[in-house]
Amino acid sequence: MSGSHFDLALFVLRVAFGASIAYHGYNKVSRGLKGTASWFANIGMRQPKLQARFAASTEMIVGVLLCLGLFTELASAGLIALMIVAITVAHRKNGYFIFKPGQGWEYCAAIAVVGFVLGLTGPGNWSLDDTFGRTAIGSTSGLTNGSTSGLMTGAFVLGLGLISSALQLAVFWRPNSSKKKSSKASS
Repeated sequence: MSGSHFDLALFVLRVAFGASIAYHGYNKVSRGLKGTASWFANIGMRQPKLQARFAASTEMIVGVLLCLGLFTELASAGLIALMIVAITVAHRKNGYFIFKPGQGWEYCAAIAVVGFVLGLTGPGNWSLDDTFGRTAIGSTSGLTNGSTSGLMTGAFVLGLGLISSALQLAVFWRPNSSKKKSSKASS
């Protein structure tokens, strides 16, 4: 694949997934965060109002950054973190396939893989990162120059996504809290 075709492919990938994730965040805000907060409370998230604002804001910021190709490694790590949290709290119990009742985790996993791939490849030349001459965190020679550089940035992106999601889950998720509330109500 020639450089311009590769850049076009990365641009399409970034914009398609960036716009989609940003729209998820916008949807949470436009429909009112109260419903999202209620859902978060039902699945065991502590501080559900804060989590609703945090999820919507993160989705919109990550999505816009991916579309622009700006701070791509951080946006990619954010995408991975969002999807790991979604898999853990909402989709894991439903199995793998998305067509299962309650929706399985396959779709979220595919989105997380896109985040990792963008961490490995960088945003391409059709990006603000390239326009501004940014060097990715973990890179020694630019965003897309050299396989070692891409592997280092990919490892950074994956690690940051895993650590961020683990911290959020450790601080805010109590998987049995919604079951305790419903059993107390029935007593």
